[in-house]
Amino acid sequence: MSSRLPVFPWDRLEPYKATAAAHPDGIVDLSVGTPVDPVPGLIREALVAAADSPGYPTVWGTPALRDALVDWVGRRLGATGAGHRNVLPVVGSKELVAWLPTQLGLGPGDRVAYPRLAYPTYEVGARLCGATPEVYDDPTELDPAGLKLLWLNSPSNPTGRVLAKDELIRIVAWARRHGVLIFSDECYLELGWEAEPVSVLHPEVCGGTYEGLVAVHSLSKRSNLAGYRAAFIAGDEAVLGELLAIRKHGGMMVPSPVQAATVAALGDDVHVAEQRARYAARRAALRTALEGHGFRIEHSEASLYLWATRDESCWETVARLAGLGILVAPGDFYGEAGERFVRVAFTATDERVDAAVKRLADAG
Repeated sequence: MSSRLPVFPWDRLEPYKATAAAHPDGIVDLSVGTPVDPVPGLIREALVAAADSPGYPTVWGTPALRDALVDWVGRRLGATGAGHRNVLPVVGSKELVAWLPTQLGLGPGDRVAYPRLAYPTYEVGARLCGATPEVYDDPTELDPAGLKLLWLNSPSNPTGRVLAKDELIRIVAWARRHGVLIFSDECYLELGWEAEPVSVLHPEVCGGTYEGLVAVHSLSKRSNLAGYRAAFIAGDEAVLGELLAIRKHGGMMVPSPVQAATVAALGDDVHVAEQRARYAARRAALRTALEGHGFRIEHSEASLYLWATRDESCWETVARLAGLGILVAPGDFYGEAGERFVRVAFTATDERVDAAVKRLADAG
């Protein structure tokens, strides 16, 4: 099975990580993009309060969790008319992305499409079930024959690009004409900086019906819950119903304390605004420092990353920055089109971001 998969990309970064770690002032790791700030207190309190959970959780989640999911997609995404059958918790979004084609029953002869620059797990998911992975620049230019799953990703990882509402409307209309199922990865939707991300479940995009559309959301970024594996999908009840039936057999259950923590997290917007403010300050500082060091920033209007280039091989840039004790992700991790870019996360602590800014300034 593993022979179907590409080499795990992060292993290739280890020598550069060692170089960066040898810096006298320590490494500034801007590569993976993992949250570093504390889990908000109200979420931890909810987790602890639900710690005495000796029984099995359900795959569909508690009624309270489903209520919270329905309320959030209505309040935050503008989705109308959603009910419990339109939501489903999942054990982190990466698990969902990797195993979705398999759970949809796809296999040899089926095609799974995703952006030319993209999160590598879209390709992994296709390969795990034997389907054919395919990249696109504009999905409406794909041959719809045999295309069973179309991944959208807005805001994008790695580029931070946001698909405008008109683009989404056009893509959804095309997919529905050809019977192509859309899964829209919207995990960075709360983190728009120079653009306001829109969900495929927004009524102006979906036309008031979720047919053929599913949105993927995560609490990892907005609430610092990467360690909790708290995520969910929302949309077409026929698709979610099939996934629920399959996931019940597979025992894919979000732990009861995490379900309770998710309810608390989705019900509070204050901690989201506070975390956004932290990221906004780090983003501004790093962007200024990178541009002062000769980088050009493209897209990056949303998400937790700056998509940066010095118009050289991404590995030259990685080596250059590793020499300053700064570790970034090479752009070719996300596709050949990224070979002259690096992805710079702004999820490090304020102290480490300040260190990176100083090193870039001192290096000229």
